[in-house]
Amino acid sequence: MLIKPSASIRQNYNEIASLCKSSGEPVYLTKNGEGDLVVMDIASFVRREKMLKLREDLLSVEEDRIAGRVGITPEELEVYLESIIAGVENGKEASV
Repeated sequence: MLIKPSASIRQNYNEIASLCKSSGEPVYLTKNGEGDLVVMDIASFVRREKMLKLREDLLSVEEDRIAGRVGITPEELEVYLESIIAGVENGKEASV
């Protein structure tokens, strides 16, 4: 965990930005010794958001499985994916 005083963002923006990019971790900024803000580079933020979305989707699927709700069968999925591939090969847009 990287911790810096909040004044460092004003005084050393480039240093904080480089630190975020090189570490790939968020930098915690404090104000008067208390946590105030968290900053991170865009690439790390996007990666984190994608991971959280995937985790949310997986949790939803698992909840459906536990509740006995059934989605599509593997065979139905295969037919669906083959139709998408065929559409792409024929230059058509896939509709999801």
